[in-house]
Amino acid sequence: MGRNIRKRRSPLTVKVIAASAAVALGGGGLLYAQMNASAHESNNSAQNYTKAAAASAVATISCPDVGQKLTNVPANAKQGVATELANLDKQITEAYARLASTRQAQANDANFVQNAIVGPLKEKRAATINRIRLDITRVGGTFDNSLSQLAACTTQSANQTTAGQGNNNGGQNNNGGQNNGQASAAPSASASASAPANIGGQAGNGPVAADFVDITKVAPNVLSKPAKTGQASTGTFTTRCGTNQNKNHNTDNVIVAPGVTNGAHHLHDYVGNQKVNAFATNDSMLAAPSSCQNQSDLSSYYWPVVRVQDGSQDFDQNADGGGKEGNVGKILTPVQAQIKYVGSPASKVVAMPQFLRIITGDAKTTTNGLANANAHWSCTGFENKVQLTTQYPICPQGSNVVRTFAFQSCWDGVNIDSANHRTHVAFADAASGVCGNGFKAIPQLTMRLVYKITPPTLQADGTVKNAYAVDGFPEQLHKPSTDHDDFISITKNNLAAKIANCINTGRKCQ
Repeated sequence: MGRNIRKRRSPLTVKVIAASAAVALGGGGLLYAQMNASAHESNNSAQNYTKAAAASAVATISCPDVGQKLTNVPANAKQGVATELANLDKQITEAYARLASTRQAQANDANFVQNAIVGPLKEKRAATINRIRLDITRVGGTFDNSLSQLAACTTQSANQTTAGQGNNNGGQNNNGGQNNGQASAAPSASASASAPANIGGQAGNGPVAADFVDITKVAPNVLSKPAKTGQASTGTFTTRCGTNQNKNHNTDNVIVAPGVTNGAHHLHDYVGNQKVNAFATNDSMLAAPSSCQNQSDLSSYYWPVVRVQDGSQDFDQNADGGGKEGNVGKILTPVQAQIKYVGSPASKVVAMPQFLRIITGDAKTTTNGLANANAHWSCTGFENKVQLTTQYPICPQGSNVVRTFAFQSCWDGVNIDSANHRTHVAFADAASGVCGNGFKAIPQLTMRLVYKITPPTLQADGTVKNAYAVDGFPEQLHKPSTDHDDFISITKNNLAAKIANCINTGRKCQ
């Protein structure tokens, strides 16, 4: 575990107004309340709060992640369970939308959130979890009845969502091992004081000033890589698949929500396989074209888009997964997208199996915590010194924003997926690079995405000018730690074996 440095913010007594005014996002957009009015302004339709009350104002809804608790779903129940898990996500996004559009009612009635939002949500979730139980048991599977206790949701205040991101104890570092921590530099005092009361962002659901840091003020936090043994696989294989300049987007996620339109509730960039959506099958993907130069690489590489919140809108401003769910602003295409497979410092690798699915990171860290976080944000010129998980970097002049991913590099040797999409793969030990529990080392997929972004600036009123953020579920408030990446291995002409052989023999191939 590396350093985790946070500067204390001076306590200030601040008053804020929970404004009843909301901003309409396009003709069909949801209404998101803006809570950043000055304490010194008069507002007849708003109620004044002390700092303590503002800090406890409900910012988002936190629900236990049922999908992460499922460890064994029979094959005949998988589609039904996936559909119901997607229903749980939809219920949360709808509840969050109601939360965001009823700020005045919440100000007038302390019990409004519980009675009108959280209570009904629990009832819907209980019914959905029961349907998951029936899907599993009717085909002879076993259902853990303790999962029924996950129906109830809680609320998080604005200061909880900020403070909760500060301790970075469970993520993964840029080597694919335990996280090296995060050094955090506080914004200005006025920004710090305003942040808890301001859910922020162009859509009112983030990011906020505390989500950004001047990277030049962050102490180095990158750990050294494990030492290579005599059995190390030292080669690399680079596949060139473009940057999604052809704008291949959708808000589906065929891994976690097959057959469900808008299962991700946020927009993805796709490179590699060009026919991936909620209804794609192994056969249809195997027959699809690829954006990769090596046409034997039909793998699907997809990630949530990054947007700059400069007041502009994009094509999906009135669409599900876009502006209707709080993902607003101009979509940025990476100026570079490097996809490279690397080896293990401790052993040779075996070829990836056809149709292996891997998700790295967690799209729900705001409410799940950082146990599965694997976000890495940095700037060109700083990548070997600073990697951030819980803040977006403000890069100096001439430096670009960089997102990197190092996927799980250990495979159970049997399954191409698992019920929670995690337990069939794992990270190698951070210190030794060795795969545990009988897992086999596979080529480690690494990705590096570079974006040209005008540096955000923190304003005196605590807002952020020219903020940028990764797309996400609306209730996750666009926190940087929610960044994640998805991959389906699809190859032909024996490419998977060629990649493994190249890496095992120490060559640089493409």
